[in-house]
Amino acid sequence: MAITYPLALPTHTGIQSVSLRANDIVGMNMSPFSASQQVYKYTGQFWEADISLPPMKRADAEYWITFLMKLNGAYGTFLLGDPAANTARGVATGSPVVNGASQTGYTLITDGWTADTTGILKAGDYIQLGSGSSSRLYKVLDDVDSDASGNATFDIWPNLRSSPADNAVITVSNCKSVFRLSTNVTEMNVNEASLYGVTFGAREAL
Repeated sequence: MAITYPLALPTHTGIQSVSLRANDIVGMNMSPFSASQQVYKYTGQFWEADISLPPMKRADAEYWITFLMKLNGAYGTFLLGDPAANTARGVATGSPVVNGASQTGYTLITDGWTADTTGILKAGDYIQLGSGSSSRLYKVLDDVDSDASGNATFDIWPNLRSSPADNAVITVSNCKSVFRLSTNVTEMNVNEASLYGVTFGAREAL
């Protein structure tokens, strides 16, 4: 049976912990004489994650081990989000979509929300654009209200990966992005109680 990417995470056990990091590419030069700085912000931004699984007997561990091996190191991709933030803090009601094509940068103009709603999304909520192999994860940076027409404009991180189509659907729950392993080595540890320990690192697939 052919393997189709991106894969979904196994559900046989929960995840013990995820360290999710937001990376910005910034260059800085500092004068050795005056200590004055020149700073340049590049467009590169990406998510990274370190995932730790709970101690498992072999029956559960093998689902994770074979999942990792199916990825063939950094070749394959899988879907990952913040497991503690599957639900928005804001109201997040309506049928939100992108309002206008050719959008770029750190702001997303949207509509289709429930009208006149305070805190339609709140700072720290996630949204997802795209699905499957085009899934991209964004974090809302400020509390935003919808207006009388159901419009709302959000500051987001990271900057838009590509210009979404007008009326592209916005996902507000169980938001994910496409990741790949950060190493080509699949490692597993087994202790004296025959419990398996599995950890792995990932980086957003761009």
